[in-house]
Amino acid sequence: MSSKSTRNALMTALGLATAAGLVFAPGAATSAVASGDNNFADLPDEITLTGVVRDFRARNESNGHPDFEMSGSTEAGYGHYVGMVQATLDSDKKPVAGGRSARKISVNWTDSQNRPINPALYDPQLGDKAGSWSKDTYTGWITSPDQFGQWFRTTPGVNTAKPLSITLHRVDGTNRYVFDDREDPAYSGHGFFPINNDLFGNYASTGKNFHFTYELATDFVYLPGQGQVFTFRGDDDVWVFVNDQLVIDLGGVHSAATQTIELDRLTNLRPNQVNSLRFFFAERHTTQSNFRIETTINLRTAKLPNTSALYD
Repeated sequence: MSSKSTRNALMTALGLATAAGLVFAPGAATSAVASGDNNFADLPDEITLTGVVRDFRARNESNGHPDFEMSGSTEAGYGHYVGMVQATLDSDKKPVAGGRSARKISVNWTDSQNRPINPALYDPQLGDKAGSWSKDTYTGWITSPDQFGQWFRTTPGVNTAKPLSITLHRVDGTNRYVFDDREDPAYSGHGFFPINNDLFGNYASTGKNFHFTYELATDFVYLPGQGQVFTFRGDDDVWVFVNDQLVIDLGGVHSAATQTIELDRLTNLRPNQVNSLRFFFAERHTTQSNFRIETTINLRTAKLPNTSALYD
């Protein structure tokens, strides 16, 4: 696509976004579009997204939640599981426990660039390579669907919540935006612990608040053929849904793991229109918390994730 036609498509897309009620920062062009010879100079230097963090007590604490600080003896043990949640969000835009359908990943499925992908999106015609997983299926470290339903819902007596913002910084000379707890001054390279000494407080003698979830609801304009990509690396559970369909599946209690979704491979997107991306993260076990997002999508927070109330 020529520079002129790309810019025209962008203007149309931004008009549709404005009609949908989204507010875009001045000069916030969709991230894959360069500005003449200035190589992405019109793009914002940073993107700030605001979500909801929910704090839980560990299962071995008074009024603790059974899904947090679970033992490694649970079924197949620690590791990356896919299939812990269903492929579609519920009517509240929340993930639903998948029952006894989770499989433990042994070798990642990868795309043509050797980036790990969700096995459910595997397509050999796109150059993907098959991985491997456990023969047996497991509950995937979820005590029950009802208990799981509390992870991303503010529930008095079970969790406590507050808004939390993260800022993605554009890499100089590119359209790539990155949030990395190892590089962000707010975390000083000590891990993703946004609520240390806050809400329910730190866990035992660790000096850190480990047991929490984080939910983001964002929107973006999809421009076909512009290479829009979203990658996450971290631990523990992470699920990403685009237009309510699961695209990144990193369930389980595990060390840092990664998956990438390239938007052009999806079939449920509305070209040159506003689409949704919903992100669900859980930090459920000591001893680490890693969190890194890299994307060429110009994400915008439309509103805080659906919650009845935030409790102190």
